[in-house]
Amino acid sequence: MKIEHFAINVENPVEMADWYAETMGLKVVSQIQKPPFTAFLADDSDRVMIEIYNNPADQVPDYRNMDPLLLHLAFVSQDPEMDKNRLVKAGAEVVSNDRLDDGSHLIMLRDPWGVCIQLCKRGTPMLAKKEKNHP
Repeated sequence: MKIEHFAINVENPVEMADWYAETMGLKVVSQIQKPPFTAFLADDSDRVMIEIYNNPADQVPDYRNMDPLLLHLAFVSQDPEMDKNRLVKAGAEVVSNDRLDDGSHLIMLRDPWGVCIQLCKRGTPMLAKKEKNHP
C-alpha cells in the first residue's frame, strides 16, 4: 500500500493552499472553491498529497498550542537553514533547530496557521528515490 494523502481540518484552507504552493513548492492538484474549500496539494514526487479543508462539522484543532511531536508535516530539505529563513520571511515561526549526532539537521517551524512543519536533512536518507520507470 502507498500513502495517497494526509488530511487536516484547518481554519482557512484557501489561504493555506496558496501559502503551501508558493512557499513549499507544492502543486495544487484539485481545489474546490466553495465550502469545505478542499484542496489537494502534491509534493514534487507527484506521489503524496496533503488535503486541507474546513469542515465545520468538527472542530479545527488548536494547532498553535499542540506540541510539534503530536502533529507535524515533515519535508525533505537540502538546505534547512536557507529554507527556514525563506519560510520565516513568509510568516512561519521557528520552534526548534536541532543537529543530531548522525548528521541530521531538523528544523521545526509553525506555518502562519500554527501547523508544525519540519525541515529534514537526514545524515543518511531514510527514503530511497525510485527511478521514473519503476513504481
